[in-house]
Parts: sequence; C-alpha cells; structure tokens
Amino acid sequence: MHHMRAVGFLVVAAALCVAASADFLAMWSPDEFHPSPALTRIDSLSRYCPSLRGTRADTRIFVYEGAASGPTLLVLGGTHPNEPAGFMAATVLLENIIIRTGRVFIIPQACASGFTCTDPLEGSPQTFSLQTQSGKRIFRFGGRAANVVDQWPDPLVYLHYPSGQQLSGNETRNLNRAYPGRQDGSLTEQTAFAIVSLIREEHVDLAVDLHEAAPEIPIINAIVTHEKGRELAANAVLNLEFENLQFALELSPANFHGLSHREWGDWTPVIPFLMETSNPIQGRLRGTTSEQLIVDGVDPWYLIAGRLGTMRITYDEAGESLSGRVGRHLQALRALVDVYNEEHPDSALVLEGLPGYGELTARGVHQYLR
Repeated sequence: MHHMRAVGFLVVAAALCVAASADFLAMWSPDEFHPSPALTRIDSLSRYCPSLRGTRADTRIFVYEGAASGPTLLVLGGTHPNEPAGFMAATVLLENIIIRTGRVFIIPQACASGFTCTDPLEGSPQTFSLQTQSGKRIFRFGGRAANVVDQWPDPLVYLHYPSGQQLSGNETRNLNRAYPGRQDGSLTEQTAFAIVSLIREEHVDLAVDLHEAAPEIPIINAIVTHEKGRELAANAVLNLEFENLQFALELSPANFHGLSHREWGDWTPVIPFLMETSNPIQGRLRGTTSEQLIVDGVDPWYLIAGRLGTMRITYDEAGESLSGRVGRHLQALRALVDVYNEEHPDSALVLEGLPGYGELTARGVHQYLR
C-alpha cells in the first residue's frame, strides 16, 4: 500500500512538473506580428550589434519607407515588458501604418529577454488576450527587466557606463538604465548599444520610447523630453490640450544617467522623447492582479484612492483601459510628428492609417489588430 501511494504521488508530481514546464516554455515562444502592407523589410537588432545574434536579446525591427525621402522616426515599445500599452501601441502602429514620405523604424519588444519571464513576487499573469475580428490573439506580459537566466548574476551595485552612477544591482538588467551601452558589455548594455548604433547609422531624426507607470507615480500621462526637444514637446502638449488630452511636460534630468531620453540626446543628433501612461497593474495600491486588470484597468482600490484625491490624475469607474492607454500613446506620437513637420515643412514625415485616442477608446484596441 505504501509503495502504491508513493507511486501515485510520483505520478501526480510528474504531471504537475510537465504542466508547469509547458507553461514556462510558452513564455519563450515569440509573439506574432502582422505588419501592414506598407512594410519594407524586417531587420534584427543584431544588425547593429552582431554579438546579439543567437541570444534572446535579439529582436525584430520593422522598417517602413515611403516613396519619397523625408525624416526618420524610431518608435520603441517593450523597453519594460510589464508595461503593455507601450508595446501594444507599437504593435498597432506597425500593423496599420501607411507611409508616404520618410522612414519609420519600429521595435515593438526592445527588451526581448524580459518577455520570457515575469517579475518575482508580483503574481503577474504570463499573458493577456484580445479578441480580434479574426480570432483571439495572445500577448506575453513580461518582467521589468531582462531575464536573469540570460544575464546572471546581478552585482550588489550596478555601475552605469560611462558615468559611474551607482544604482541597485538588479538595475543592471534594466534597458532604460543602460544607455548608451557597450558593444562588449552585458547583454543589456549590448542591447542599448545596438539601439544607439541604429539611431546613428540610420540618421534617425525623432525617437520615441513608449512606457507606463503606476497611477500614483508623479510622472504619468506625460511626455519627457531632452532639452533639445523642449519647444517641440511643449507645442505638442498644447495641441493635445486642444484635443482634450492632458499631458504633463517633463524635462529629462541631466544628472540621471542611463535613460533613453537623456543618453540618446547626449550621444546622438536625434531629438528623443519618452512617454508614460497610467497602468494600474504596476501600482502598489492594486487589488487582484489579473489579465482583466491589464485590459480593463479597473481596480476598486485605485477608485477609492481617486475619490480621496491622493493621485494627480482623475481615476473613476471607467478605469485606465489598455485601449485608452494605447490611444494616448498614438495620439501623442502623432502630435509630435505634426509639430516636427510644421517646423520642417521642406522635409515632412507623412504617416496615415494611425488610429487616434477617440477611435481606440470607442472601438477598442482589438479592432486595430490584424
């Protein structure tokens, strides 16, 4: 009888191990993208840093070129894979874009390694799904930084190159603390180096890094700019106000190194921006952590906090939906491009097919996925 029970326990344990392994391995399968017919080619980040080839940090770059020459735009999503509106906005862009003049480079999952894991102790779902017109699409919900399996061990203190700035050791895997990067550095530094190399080699004029943050964080629903883009960003924020979308304008701190909007602007000719939307699943006040919270953005505890006036944004029963957050990113992106075109009428970037905030909130982000 004891032997039979032991065998039974072993069978159950083996079945659980198989199920857990399948769930774990599913995180290593890359998400599918369905580019618009305007696609010119698909490159990889290893083109700009060959040492990334064959690693899980290598990721796809979707390139769109218009019939006529013009400025070049770089859009990054997925710098932090637990900020889904960023990579979903990049996904909607690459699946709907029509380009007349200029070029657009889109990296929907900049920290590809981070999409293979979730953050420990957060209880985060591994995926979320959206029901499109032709079926369900499943997207991974990753961690804030590169997978520790790909870059190990973390130091006790992370020293940023080349400034020597000291940060917590786990920030060594945070892509948005690694710029300008190093060709012979860590996997994360190589990723940052590749992106900076792309900006230089492709003569990128505008670059936008799409992010999210917890609703209680001061810098949300904001455009963060390097000083060289201050006037452009201010005019874009003003235009967005006329469209009933409020954005804060934040200047990149000169003494905080490693950030995209700081280092891109300091090390390359590009005009860089970073945009933040409000994502309840990242917050400390949240209740149930679930796929529904990612998509709907409705949380009862944040509703209480909103009624108490403890946040800088309005949070009501509508929550902060993924569709609305993606809409804010794309509307602000369009505003930045429009102002840039006004300032450079002889060399405009002409984009079409890009849904705005009103369309996305009315119809839902799923309606714009191919």
